Amino acid sequence: MKKFLIGIVGSTGYTGLELLRLLIPHPQISIHTIASRSQAGQSIAEVFPGFDSPLCFEDVNMAKLKACDVVFYATPHQVAMQQAGELMQAGVKVIDLSADFRLQDAEQFVKWYGCEHSDLTALEQAVYGLTELHRANIANAQLIANPGCYPTSIQLPLAPLLQAGLIAEQGIVIDSKSGISGAGKSLNLGNLYTENDENFKAYGVSGHRHLPEIEQELSRFRQGKASIQVTFVPHLLPLTRGIESTIYCQLAQGVSLADIYQAWQDCYADEPFIRLLRASIPTTKQVRGTNRCAMAAVMPQGRNTLVISSVIDNLMKGASGQAVQNMNLILGIDECIGLKQLPLLA
Repeated sequence: MKKFLIGIVGSTGYTGLELLRLLIPHPQISIHTIASRSQAGQSIAEVFPGFDSPLCFEDVNMAKLKACDVVFYATPHQVAMQQAGELMQAGVKVIDLSADFRLQDAEQFVKWYGCEHSDLTALEQAVYGLTELHRANIANAQLIANPGCYPTSIQLPLAPLLQAGLIAEQGIVIDSKSGISGAGKSLNLGNLYTENDENFKAYGVSGHRHLPEIEQELSRFRQGKASIQVTFVPHLLPLTRGIESTIYCQLAQGVSLADIYQAWQDCYADEPFIRLLRASIPTTKQVRGTNRCAMAAVMPQGRNTLVISSVIDNLMKGASGQAVQNMNLILGIDECIGLKQLPLLA
């Protein structure tokens, strides 16, 4: 069995650790280099004793990265954009888990991230990596922009409905909640346990960085000429991992709940990581530790407002799990390899 060489840059953050958890036992992967400036020279087992691996962290080594088949960037924004082009010229495929290549409009990147994009050539080549919706393009891509966690939980239920013309394109309201791991490991007051335990709050209400990504991608599936505009309000939940998005939209004339489920079934019948629930509303525990997205829809009181609930694990389908799914796809191997975990229900 052929083994592919993999590199990870930014391997000690939550998404980097999740990549290691998934890739160390992957039967067709050999991890060639794991880069972490802060932990360089130490083994994984020294830094994270729960990982029984002799692999050692090291500084970014471009020669080693160029020897890889695929390199993951689990870094803050502005890192991948500085290195991806050089790796691509060497024939390496790059999967970026940051926001560097998600927004197609460089001016939007400046607006939301406060800096100029340093590699517009690579940006033009980037393929948006929501696997179930863009599989054909991803399979042939050299640079994949792995989607954000909130946008994944939102696009998966909405895209088939917009494409089929089953819901109104304007007036969509999205109320999303995320676990604290979505904020990363940065030490700030808002991430402290004592600030979040027994607490619940909205944030980014005036504008969140995932908003332009959500609107950009949903607009691909619109029937009308105007771009999709949504109201998006994220919240912070006092749990480690998980996202629940409650989405409110208006049904097109004559559309029934059965039509909604039929559109989902038509789109996702053969998708191993999509779960359609009819008799219950999904919970974050049902997908915790998995690469799944579970979704359900209701029409309260039989009125014309459709309410959708969509859940994912923000570190899996919202980040590293989806990145590994994309890696499997571009390497031409079974998408499910390394991603068959059952949920952590306790």
